[in-house]
Amino acid sequence: MADSFELAIDQQPLEMNEPSDTSIQVHPVILAGGSGTRLWPVSREQYPKQLIALIGDDSLLQSTTRRLDGFDFSYQVAPRLIVVCNDAHRYTTADQLRASGKQYKLLLEPMARNTAPALTVAALEIIESEGDGIMVVMPADHAFCDIEGFQAAVDVGIVHAAKGHLVTLGVVPTSPETGYGYIRLGDALTGKGVTNAHWLDGFVEKPPLDIAKQYVESNQYLWNSGIFILRASVWMNAVKQSQPEIYAACSIAYKKSVSDGSFVRLDYEAFKSSPSDSIDYAIMEKLGNNDSVCSGVVVPVVAGWSDLGSWDSIWKIMRKDENDNVSQGGAVMFEGASSTFVHSERRLVACVGTRDLVVVETDDAVLVAERSSVQDVKKVVDRVRIERNALTVNHRKVYRPLGQFDSIDNGDRFQVKRIVVNPGARLSLQMHHHRAEHWIVVRGTALVTRGEESFMLSENESTYIPLGVTHRLENPGRIPLEIIEVQSGAYLGEDDIVRFEDTYGRG
Repeated sequence: MADSFELAIDQQPLEMNEPSDTSIQVHPVILAGGSGTRLWPVSREQYPKQLIALIGDDSLLQSTTRRLDGFDFSYQVAPRLIVVCNDAHRYTTADQLRASGKQYKLLLEPMARNTAPALTVAALEIIESEGDGIMVVMPADHAFCDIEGFQAAVDVGIVHAAKGHLVTLGVVPTSPETGYGYIRLGDALTGKGVTNAHWLDGFVEKPPLDIAKQYVESNQYLWNSGIFILRASVWMNAVKQSQPEIYAACSIAYKKSVSDGSFVRLDYEAFKSSPSDSIDYAIMEKLGNNDSVCSGVVVPVVAGWSDLGSWDSIWKIMRKDENDNVSQGGAVMFEGASSTFVHSERRLVACVGTRDLVVVETDDAVLVAERSSVQDVKKVVDRVRIERNALTVNHRKVYRPLGQFDSIDNGDRFQVKRIVVNPGARLSLQMHHHRAEHWIVVRGTALVTRGEESFMLSENESTYIPLGVTHRLENPGRIPLEIIEVQSGAYLGEDDIVRFEDTYGRG
């Protein structure tokens, strides 16, 4: 693909301004495109782990948005977040960012292409709007117990990034872990104003246990946190030299993007043509080579970090009872249990005499696993995707920009849904070829369009939508509208919708 983009690549290196307090800003960049397969059945393709409250009241994304708040950094932090996420998650992501009270720009990936293309389009956004800037790149699905410790390490990294280095945070390991990559430390940096940093000597893939023990005992290796601090221009020059196909595809995808308020919709075909690669593989592992365009620096951090990549990692970070049990969500009972993790969304989960287990209950699936085997949840998800694909894509409760719906019950030729429409929102003007619908209002007020007529429904009132009749449901009120919808017909799939008009641009 590189040949087709050859003429679009500027052959001159990007200009790097001398850093000063007034000429450069720090830009929080959040990468929110992950899927969180190993946290199934809570994490699903359409509602991945970064959008879920797994360790507190805030979702992991919302916690990440606040991670730089309240610290006096060496350079000014820009008020606007840059968030890169999958287009399919745009409305839920935007809702959560608004609820956090943050200014933001959402760069929408039409499909997943891993973290290197995601960071490239974020750098292009900063260069286009600011000329250059220091990016603090944070995955949206990690956790830190010690925020001040994290912020202090970031500030050290910002100082080195301002000098043109590509900085990564390395977590001081607390145990030999086989689920993390490692960073090998080079010589300590010396000189005026230099604090607690090393040259980056290399990256190591997830090691077997015996090798991980050697790494920890040597004190020369840190866990790879996946958090990077660097100037946008430094990243773009590195990508241009080492990954010209990513550079070309992302440059065109950004140049052809369409802005829609806080959304930036990247061009589909150009972004699709980009190789899928991680920041580590694409650039970081090449640092230190003779032909590298920049040098890598590692800043150690001790701040209670976890990548929350599995149910066991959540058990480790959560507060435990006297028997090392952890419970989340709904009603949970432990009787003679130890080292057991339970996540319950609705039903009572009672664990009797269990040891080292993970139990995760949702409306439509239950996971039971030994804590030592939770890395293999992904294998189960692969099987579920083949046999019962819907259980890997959506929850029973599905979120939409207008509200949400919950599939309460279904059977042969019928389905029952609980639908909530936000104040001022409305469904598309639509019709169905294969089903009729009954609507019963249980809360709020509904404005119904049915064929040529429009009318209001209040609580405890109902209406009938015959098969093939154009209809729309709106909430003109100030409180959420809640209805029960009973569908009946030969086919009840979500794709039996013909839309004539839609506020959200769905076809």
